[in-house]
Amino acid sequence: MTKAEILKAEILKQYKSVRQFALEMGIPYSTLVTALDRGIEGMAYGTVIRMCDKLSLNPVDFSSLEKGESLGERILENRVMQYYVLLNKKGRKKILEMMEDYSQLDKYKEQ
Repeated sequence: MTKAEILKAEILKQYKSVRQFALEMGIPYSTLVTALDRGIEGMAYGTVIRMCDKLSLNPVDFSSLEKGESLGERILENRVMQYYVLLNKKGRKKILEMMEDYSQLDKYKEQ
Protein backbone atom coordinates (compact mmCIF):
# COMPACT_ATOMS: atom_id res chain seq x y z
CA MET A 1 0.00 0.00 0.00
CA THR A 2 1.19 3.51 -0.75
CA LYS A 3 1.21 6.20 1.91
CA ALA A 4 -1.75 7.87 0.22
CA GLU A 5 -3.69 4.59 0.29
CA ILE A 6 -2.86 4.10 3.97
CA LEU A 7 -4.02 7.64 4.73
CA LYS A 8 -7.25 7.23 2.81
CA ALA A 9 -8.02 3.91 4.50
CA GLU A 10 -7.35 5.40 7.93
CA ILE A 11 -9.47 8.47 7.17
CA LEU A 12 -12.40 6.29 6.11
CA LYS A 13 -11.90 4.08 9.16
CA GLN A 14 -12.05 7.01 11.59
CA TYR A 15 -14.38 9.44 9.78
CA LYS A 16 -17.64 9.18 7.85
CA SER A 17 -15.99 10.53 4.72
CA VAL A 18 -12.91 12.19 3.27
CA ARG A 19 -14.95 15.40 3.06
CA GLN A 20 -15.65 15.35 6.82
CA PHE A 21 -11.94 14.86 7.55
CA ALA A 22 -10.99 17.69 5.17
CA LEU A 23 -13.42 20.04 6.92
CA GLU A 24 -12.14 19.11 10.35
CA MET A 25 -8.53 19.60 9.24
CA GLY A 26 -9.23 22.86 7.43
CA ILE A 27 -7.89 21.45 4.16
CA PRO A 28 -9.73 22.13 0.89
CA TYR A 29 -11.57 18.93 -0.06
CA SER A 30 -10.32 19.05 -3.66
CA THR A 31 -6.70 19.35 -2.46
CA LEU A 32 -7.05 16.35 -0.18
CA VAL A 33 -8.77 14.20 -2.81
CA THR A 34 -6.10 15.06 -5.39
CA ALA A 35 -3.32 14.19 -2.93
CA LEU A 36 -4.96 10.89 -2.00
CA ASP A 37 -5.41 10.00 -5.69
CA ARG A 38 -2.01 11.13 -7.00
CA GLY A 39 0.17 10.70 -3.93
CA ILE A 40 0.97 12.87 -0.95
CA GLU A 41 4.52 13.70 -2.02
CA GLY A 42 3.39 17.11 -3.29
CA MET A 43 1.62 18.07 -0.06
CA ALA A 44 3.20 20.45 2.41
CA TYR A 45 5.19 18.58 5.05
CA GLY A 46 3.37 20.38 7.88
CA THR A 47 0.01 19.33 6.50
CA VAL A 48 1.04 15.68 6.30
CA ILE A 49 2.35 15.85 9.88
CA ARG A 50 -0.93 17.38 11.12
CA MET A 51 -2.93 14.72 9.29
CA CYS A 52 -0.80 11.94 10.78
CA ASP A 53 -1.14 13.43 14.25
CA LYS A 54 -4.93 13.68 13.86
CA LEU A 55 -5.12 10.06 12.65
CA SER A 56 -2.57 8.76 15.21
CA LEU A 57 -0.17 7.63 12.50
CA ASN A 58 3.61 7.71 12.61
CA PRO A 59 4.61 10.15 9.82
CA VAL A 60 7.76 8.17 9.01
CA ASP A 61 6.25 4.80 8.13
CA PHE A 62 2.52 5.55 8.55
CA SER A 63 2.11 2.80 11.14
CA SER A 64 -0.49 3.28 13.86
CA LEU A 65 0.54 4.96 17.08
CA GLU A 66 -0.78 3.39 20.25
CA LYS A 67 -4.00 4.78 21.71
CA GLY A 68 -3.39 7.98 23.64
CA GLU A 69 0.17 8.29 22.34
CA SER A 70 0.90 11.64 20.79
CA LEU A 71 3.27 12.21 17.94
CA GLY A 72 5.42 14.47 20.14
CA GLU A 73 5.84 11.72 22.72
CA ARG A 74 6.85 9.24 20.03
CA ILE A 75 9.42 11.64 18.58
CA LEU A 76 10.86 12.32 22.04
CA GLU A 77 11.17 8.59 22.76
CA ASN A 78 12.96 8.06 19.46
CA ARG A 79 15.33 10.93 20.22
CA VAL A 80 16.18 9.51 23.65
CA MET A 81 16.85 6.09 22.14
CA GLN A 82 19.07 7.55 19.40
CA TYR A 83 21.33 9.05 22.06
CA TYR A 84 21.18 5.94 24.25
CA VAL A 85 22.42 3.59 21.53
CA LEU A 86 25.45 5.85 20.97
CA LEU A 87 26.69 5.12 24.49
CA ASN A 88 28.98 2.31 25.53
CA LYS A 89 28.03 -0.19 28.26
CA LYS A 90 29.33 2.05 31.05
CA GLY A 91 27.46 5.09 29.71
CA ARG A 92 24.20 3.14 29.33
CA LYS A 93 24.47 1.87 32.90
CA LYS A 94 25.06 5.39 34.21
CA ILE A 95 22.07 6.82 32.30
CA LEU A 96 19.77 4.07 33.53
CA GLU A 97 20.90 4.72 37.12
CA MET A 98 20.24 8.44 36.70
CA MET A 99 16.81 7.80 35.19
CA GLU A 100 15.93 5.51 38.08
CA ASP A 101 17.03 8.18 40.58
CA TYR A 102 15.04 10.92 38.82
CA SER A 103 11.94 8.74 38.56
CA GLN A 104 11.88 8.51 42.37
CA LEU A 105 11.66 12.29 42.79
CA ASP A 106 8.15 13.77 42.90
CA LYS A 107 9.42 16.83 41.05
CA TYR A 108 10.01 14.70 37.93
CA LYS A 109 7.08 12.25 38.10
CA GLU A 110 4.17 12.31 35.65
CA GLN A 111 1.13 13.82 37.26
